[in-house]
This record gives sequence, structure tokens and C-alpha cells, in this order.
Amino acid sequence: MNDEQRESIRNNAKYLRQVRPIDPEEIHEYVAGQPHPAAVRQVLREEATTLGLLEREDGRFEPVETGPVELTFHGVEALPEAITRRIEDELVEQYGPGWPDGESGDELRHLIRDFKRRYLRGEPVTYDAPTALGYAIYHLAPYFAAVQYVLADLATDGRLPRDLRVLDVGAGVGGPALGVDALLPEDALVEYHAVEPSDAADLLASLLEGTGRNVHPTVHRERIEAFDPEGSHDLILCANVLSELQEPVAVLGDLLDTLADDGSIVALAPADRNTAIGLRRIEREIEAKRDVTVYAPTVRLWPGERPGTDSWSFDRKPSLAVPAFQRRLDEGNPGEDSPEHPAGDEAPDRHPGDGEFVNVDVQYAYSVLRTDGARANAFRPDPDRTAKMAQMQRHVTERIDCAGVKLSPNLADGGNPLFLVGDGSQRDDHFAVLTEPSALNRGLETAEYGNALRFENVLVLWNDDEGAYNLVVDGETVVDRIPA
Repeated sequence: MNDEQRESIRNNAKYLRQVRPIDPEEIHEYVAGQPHPAAVRQVLREEATTLGLLEREDGRFEPVETGPVELTFHGVEALPEAITRRIEDELVEQYGPGWPDGESGDELRHLIRDFKRRYLRGEPVTYDAPTALGYAIYHLAPYFAAVQYVLADLATDGRLPRDLRVLDVGAGVGGPALGVDALLPEDALVEYHAVEPSDAADLLASLLEGTGRNVHPTVHRERIEAFDPEGSHDLILCANVLSELQEPVAVLGDLLDTLADDGSIVALAPADRNTAIGLRRIEREIEAKRDVTVYAPTVRLWPGERPGTDSWSFDRKPSLAVPAFQRRLDEGNPGEDSPEHPAGDEAPDRHPGDGEFVNVDVQYAYSVLRTDGARANAFRPDPDRTAKMAQMQRHVTERIDCAGVKLSPNLADGGNPLFLVGDGSQRDDHFAVLTEPSALNRGLETAEYGNALRFENVLVLWNDDEGAYNLVVDGETVVDRIPA
């Protein structure tokens, strides 16, 4: 099809979109040479994001509605079977149907152990094709879930438009991309740009072929430092990548320049202590250098304040069902030359099915940044009635009223429930300790991660062992959620 015909199709679509659903069977009659309706349909698909068109199930096209996306989200229970099958197809193509066993299974188990070890040591990981498959086996499912929980909150707040332009930095093998596709309804139009320089881009491109008809992905195989994005983006994802960059704050600064005026940057990180704390440090550094607001979860309740503590803040959601490929690898039979293979009376180093290669825990740290001043909770404390955490040393052994955001799940391993809280001004960690549950203070346990809370008549103590303040929530304390 030549350029003149493509332009004619575009012009007809621009006219008809104001009148009625666009039917390729109709348009082809108005184009010189009358190209086949299937060719017209392909052009409309390629131009859908430019024209703002949704493809319907019947093959016609209609304009995407303006306004925020509306969705119903009840959490993530499992990786969809269609994605599981695609990953297993990739494994079979690479290694054959017996991929979990013998040398191929040994290689994958070794690769997973190796990149887990390198990650914990802070060493770089090179993502060749086999490593990308190992990464998909072990990490894709929890990342697929985590991004949906964060974006569902943004959508609930009306912060995700139906006509959505996304930039996914360090897209990896596609966990976040597939999560976005699974989360958004069919009446959302998504232009998705994934930046991934490693060989993981091959697996990413293959998995993206299974996304919905109104998700239009493009994979850019270059480093984000060298990438020159076009236009602005409504959503920029930095999922599990900032800790791997040499200059994460500088990269974030460049990304802010490509963010739409009402857009969001969503940074995700694993929940381990070093990476989660590192995310908070990056968050504070970019906040100090640029006119940017922390939208969630570590909302600064007090104007002009910024926390000065390296709080280990993360969220935890229900675990996923174990994907079949994780279970198969975990229970695979080692090769004869593998150190895992039993020799004589020697016991194997690994017991099949011990869960070493099962990863279904959905735990993550995240930060949402915006440039329009919006916050997930716009509450401002009354300084005459509310103690500021930056000045908590004044109130040790006293009962006070204060406010804070819930910044962790229950951290106690038995005993009294314990939750990290912060108001954005704290210089030391603050933990709310529930010693006497009651109807008056039940808000502490029932509040979601990131919810703002008001504490009335809470006892302040200093915990010398932890170097932190304890806000003792007992039978005399009232804890209420502050509406967003």
C-alpha cells in the first residue's frame, strides 16, 4: 500500500469517527485502487493511537472516550493461563519438552541461583537469552501482580486516562507490561513503549504479542540513558530498574521532562531492605532537585517537610498460586553430571519440590511522583492540635495527638502488631505498636498500606534498642483513617 492510499484511509477515518463506527469494509471503497478491507484494517490498527481509535470485537473502530479509566479490581490470584502457556512455549522452543529435567533444568536452576546471588551482593546481571528465561520463571509472576496493585490505586483516584501513553523503562521480560494489559479494561487505548537493551527484549517482544487488541507495544532495544523519547507520557514505569542504574536521579530528572502535566512516574522495587531503602533515598534526592511531589505512598503531610530517615517501607499482598513452570522446574530431575544428582549413598544437595524455585510472594516498595502538586491524601494537620514527628523528642512519655501514613504491613513476628508510620517530617523511624486492640483503635490494623491515620491519645516512648519512637496504641487510644 502506498503513502497516498494510507493518507486517504486516515482522512476517511478522521471524518467517519465523528459520524459512526469505522468499518474497513466501507472505507476501502473510498480509497483509490480499493485495497482489500484487511489491508485497510491493518492501517487503522497501525494508526490507532494517532487517531485515538479503539478496535471493537466485530472488527470496526470507534473513538476512545476521554476521561479517566474505570476498572473493577479485586486483586491478583494467579498468573493467567495464557501467559503461563506462552512462557512454557518459549521454554520448550529453547530446550525441548523435557526442559525442567537433565542438563537444561540444571542450567536454569544454576542461572536462577546465580542472579539471585548477584542481586543480593549488588553485582550486575547479564541478561542473555537463557538468563531471561530463568528471570521469567522466577520473577515475572510477582512483578505482574505488583504493578497492578499500584496502578489500580491510581485508577481509583482518577489518575489514569483511557487514552494512555506509557513508557516502561527497563521493561525486562515483561512482567509489568503484561500486568498493565491484564489490569486495563477493553475501552482503554494504550500506546506502550518498552525500553530494554538486553537480550531479555527478545522474550519481551514475544510475550507482548499476546496483549489485547487495543494495546499497541513498541520495544526499543537501547539503554534509557541513550533513549530519546518522542512526545509526553501519561505513565512512566521504572520497575525494578533504578537500583541498577549508575545515575538513577539523573535518569529520573530526564524522565520528568517527558511526563505529561497530569502524568505519574511509578517506581517499583523489591521489598528487600537495601533496595527498598535505596528507593526512598532516590525519592528524596529527586524531590530536593526538582519541582516534584511524592503522590504516594510516603505522602508529606506537613508542607515544606521531607523525611530524614532511611525507613524500610514496603507493601505485602496475598501470595499467588504457583505457576506450573515454577513447580515443574522445582521438581525437575537433575542431570547425571549434576552435583544435585545422588551418587551411591550420597544425599542430593537439593530435594525436589523444596520450593527453592517457587516465587509467589507479592511484596514490593514503590513511589509515585507527579509534577502537578497532587497527593493521594491532601490532608494537612492542624499544628495547634497535632504533634509533628520531627519534634517527637518533646513528647516522650506523654500522650499526644498526631497523624501519620501507614507504611508497612504488620512487622511483628508474633507478639504485639507493629507498623511503620510516618508523616513526612520524621528524622527517626516511628512504629505504631498495638498493645490493646479495641473498637476505637481498629483503624490501625484495618487501614491499607499508604492510608493516612489520625492518632488520638497515643503514648510516645523512645526505643533505645531500635533507635526509633514507639507510638503505643492501647485501650485509651483512638485511631481513625483520614479520608483521601
